[in-house]
Amino acid sequence: MALYEAWKRVSMDAQGQPMKHVWEEYMIKERAVYAQILNNKTTRIEGTVAQLAEELRLSPMLITAFLDGIHEAVDGVPQPLEGITEETEIAFDIDFARLYKQMVAYKAEELYTLPEWENIFTPDEQKALYTEQKKSHTVVRNEPKLGRNDPCACGSGKKHKKCCGAA
Repeated sequence: MALYEAWKRVSMDAQGQPMKHVWEEYMIKERAVYAQILNNKTTRIEGTVAQLAEELRLSPMLITAFLDGIHEAVDGVPQPLEGITEETEIAFDIDFARLYKQMVAYKAEELYTLPEWENIFTPDEQKALYTEQKKSHTVVRNEPKLGRNDPCACGSGKKHKKCCGAA
């Protein structure tokens, strides 16, 4: 059985819901991996899945879970993950700013608040990255919102609610 399929089998129940105790245990290990990466200022991860498992002190199955979590923050993780085996070569560079912002986007507070980030960014830099990520999804309207009782923008002379705003 492929590593990623094995991970899904042990981490999800029959209805596809996360198994809380498995994820809690994994998240402890995941935090330790990120702490190691940040402490060592690791900017490149490469090797076979088996080598990475040994280096990061995770099982090969948990390496695929880690890759699933980090793949949107880095380029180079093989997709789809279903084909990954212990012999699969992995190589990707880590952009710490991109990784931090992706953690903020995922609302992974347990990861973007790791004290080891202070080895990479000052508290002010962390705050700026956090703010930049949060603002990146804010929609700014340049014109005022059209109310239901306002004249329709199409020029018909009817109220918006009776014209283009009719549902």
